[in-house]
Amino acid sequence: MTEFDTQKITDISKNGYQMLKENKVSEAIDCFSRILLIDENNNYALVGMGDATRKTGAIREAVRYYQRCLEHHPGNNYALFGLADCYKALNQYQKAIEIWEQYLLHDDKNITVLTRIADAYRKIRDFENSKNTYLHVLNMEKSNPYAIIGLGHLHYDFKDYKEALYYWEQMLELKNTDVDIRVLTSIGNCHRKQKTFNEGIKYFELALLRENQNFYALFGLADCYRGLNLIEKSLEYWNRILEQDPRNKMILTRTGDAYRNLTQFDIAKTFYERALNIEFDVYAVIGLALISKSIGLHDDAINSLKRLIQQENKNYRLYTELADCYSQTGNKKAAIETLQDFLKFGIKNDKVSEMLESLKKEK
Repeated sequence: MTEFDTQKITDISKNGYQMLKENKVSEAIDCFSRILLIDENNNYALVGMGDATRKTGAIREAVRYYQRCLEHHPGNNYALFGLADCYKALNQYQKAIEIWEQYLLHDDKNITVLTRIADAYRKIRDFENSKNTYLHVLNMEKSNPYAIIGLGHLHYDFKDYKEALYYWEQMLELKNTDVDIRVLTSIGNCHRKQKTFNEGIKYFELALLRENQNFYALFGLADCYRGLNLIEKSLEYWNRILEQDPRNKMILTRTGDAYRNLTQFDIAKTFYERALNIEFDVYAVIGLALISKSIGLHDDAINSLKRLIQQENKNYRLYTELADCYSQTGNKKAAIETLQDFLKFGIKNDKVSEMLESLKKEK
C-alpha cells in the first residue's frame, strides 16, 4: 500500500467517524466500505462498520465485523468494546462478560467496562460477582451513580428491599431534585413491596410531578392505595392508565377487582370481560367467580374455580377461593379436602395452611 493510500484511508476514516457522530449512518458505511476496498482488513474500517451496523440494529452483522477485526488485530479495544455491547444487546450476557474481561487486560481501571460487567452478572443472577464488581467500582469512585443504582437493582432483584433502599436513597443525597425519575419509582416500589404504602405514595407522586403520565408512577400509586384499602383512590389511577392503554389486560383486571370490592358488580363484570376479550386471563375468571359467590351463586363459582384448577393446578388462590365457596355453603369437608389437595404438591403456603387449620378447628 502506497503512502498516498495510507493518507487517503486516514482522511476517509476521519470522515466516516464524523458521519457516525452526526448519526449519518449510511454515509459512514459508505466511507468504511471504500476503505475496505483498498485495505480489506483495516482495523479502523472494520470497527467503524461494526459501530455503524450496530446503530442500524443489525447486531449479528456488527458481531461479524468486530470478530473479523479481532482476528487480524487481536486485543483491539474498540472491537472488544463493541463486540461485548453486541452480546449484551443479544442477551448473551456470559459472552459479553468474557469479552469485557479481555478488555480489562488492557485497561483494568475502566469504570464503564466494570459497571457493564456488574450489570451483566446481575442479568444472569450472579449476586456475588455482581455485588463485588459494583463495590470495586465504588472503591475507585466513591459516588459513581451507575454502581449505586446497579446495587439498588441487584438487591431489589433478590428481594432485599431494605438494602435496595439504602443504595437508591443515596442517589437522592447525591443529585437532590435532579434525581432520575426511575430512581424515584424504584424507591416507591421498595416501599410498595415492604407494604409501607404511605412512604411509597410520596415517591410516586414526586415522579408524577416530573412526568404526569408515567406508567410506573401511576401503577405504583394505584397499587399503594389498593394496599391501604382506599379503593376509590386506586381506581382513579387504574383508570388513568387505561386512558393511555385501554387494552392492558392486567390493568383491566385490577380495575375489575376494584369495582368488585366496591360491590359495583355490573361495572366489574364489564372490565373482566374486556380483559377476557383480549385473551384468557385467570384473574379475570377468578373475579367473575367471586362476583358469583358474592351474589349467592355458589354453584356457578365452584364450577368455574374447579375448571380453572384443571388448567392451573398449582395456583394457591384458586384453592383458597374454592375452599371458601364450599365453606360458605356449609360443606366443610369439601373445603378441607380442597386445601389438602393443594398441599399434596409439597408447596408451602401460609395462607393455605392457616385456612386449613381454621377450618379444622371449626369442625
